[in-house]
Amino acid sequence: MRSVRSKVIGAVLVLGVAGVGAWQLMPGSGTGHSGAIRVGTTDVVSSLDPAGAYDAGSWALFSNLYQSLMTMKSGSDTPVPDAASWCKFIGQKLTTYQCELRPDAKFSGGRAITAEDVKFSFDRIKAINSEQGPAPLFNTLESVKAEGRTVTFNLSARDATFPFKIATGAASIVDKDKYPAKALREDDKVDGSGPYVLASYEAGAGAELKPNGKYTGQGKGAHAPVTVKYFKGSAELNRAWKDHAIDVAHRDMPPEVLAGLNPSLKDTRYTQSGGSEIRNMVFNVRQGSPMAQEPVRRAVAALLDRSKVAGQVYKGTVTPLYSIVPAGIGGHTTPYFDAYPQPSAVTAKNLLKAANLAGPVSFTLGVNVRATNVEEANEIKRQLEESGLFQVTVKPVEKWEDFQKGYAAGQFDAYTIGWIADFPDADNFVAPLVGADSSMNNGFSDKTVDELITRTQSFSNRAEAAGDFREVQRVVAQHVPILPIWQKKDYVLAREAVSGAQYLSDGTGVWRLWELNWL
Repeated sequence: MRSVRSKVIGAVLVLGVAGVGAWQLMPGSGTGHSGAIRVGTTDVVSSLDPAGAYDAGSWALFSNLYQSLMTMKSGSDTPVPDAASWCKFIGQKLTTYQCELRPDAKFSGGRAITAEDVKFSFDRIKAINSEQGPAPLFNTLESVKAEGRTVTFNLSARDATFPFKIATGAASIVDKDKYPAKALREDDKVDGSGPYVLASYEAGAGAELKPNGKYTGQGKGAHAPVTVKYFKGSAELNRAWKDHAIDVAHRDMPPEVLAGLNPSLKDTRYTQSGGSEIRNMVFNVRQGSPMAQEPVRRAVAALLDRSKVAGQVYKGTVTPLYSIVPAGIGGHTTPYFDAYPQPSAVTAKNLLKAANLAGPVSFTLGVNVRATNVEEANEIKRQLEESGLFQVTVKPVEKWEDFQKGYAAGQFDAYTIGWIADFPDADNFVAPLVGADSSMNNGFSDKTVDELITRTQSFSNRAEAAGDFREVQRVVAQHVPILPIWQKKDYVLAREAVSGAQYLSDGTGVWRLWELNWL
């Protein structure tokens, strides 16, 4: 299965480089451009501190400002050393993992990175245990030992996915002299060792990145300075693109704009990849919420028409998804389609009737405000209310941080949220979403699911875990703590004077701004 997954990712990359017949890789004749390349996105950065963020916008910056011991090379599904010279499991139990730091690894300030810095970085994630942080990703990490340039990770259980986890933004190495051990850093500064240094930052507005001359690691040194500009929604991002206020646009242009891309567009290069970004509807299963009752969640699953969401809201730029593991990732199946092959009000009504639930079920649906998100929520509301079985109150939340805190506190009966792969393995779509202490914070736990997840993590040959991943997906579809909606095609737009933009979307979860350059 691993070789199959490699081929899938490779195919995504070929499509990404070729675009849809639109990406030209011919060398430029000299454009005369200089200065910072302006990159526009609707991503939201919740924190500049790796211990306090588990979201795409923050990790996109982390890829460029910090180093991890391991990283993912473009187009590969195998972690490789970055700040480390080597990493490997010790013994056959998959419970001891060891890395040796590169002798030339330095923070941007010039101080050598030590094993104590690495230990400190992991220890503080566990100590702070932020509700918006990545601590759930390291649920098997028991302790970290630093000795010389060697770092040893002791795991509480077999975890073949651990090398993937320490190749993510969660494992960003911070300077122990600049970050508090038991609290998040509160200023807008970064002390890391990535390809870039953070010259300036304004929350919700932008970040100025300058090449880090002291960077050593797997990636290339940065070619050009980059200014990341953050926009509140896709309409604002599109306006900036049309006004030539940005040179690269990634996540998310309006669906109608993406649907209309073609090779004849002036001064526009674009890539389209299959992508592993998914959208789920997460149910609050805590007592007191109507979604605590499984028949109610199953009735919603029986009613949802994904094809209408994909076609009417997203203009075909997303595809319906019937599992928490997306297509293209080893172990993917379609249990929600197997259980509910067609939207059916009759099936939903019978589920509620069997549970002695009469009249429309009222519930709140939380959504982080972006144009397509609200439109998506309204389409879901329309579908559910059209059946006469539900009364839905959409609750838009403007700020991403408030939305995160809201769903973590159980303020919504359900909420919609996107998920972008941290690494190309089914575990990343299972453990953080439905496993013990999941980052969804919806109150769901299931002994069978947790046992299956633990077993999948014991296989160093990931193909051997496929059967257990299929069973996890079946059990989750039976209990419906989370309802998959769609899987997104990923698009990157760039001006003809910019090269390297295709590497911003390659299926590895790494935002390679350092690949950008002027032609």
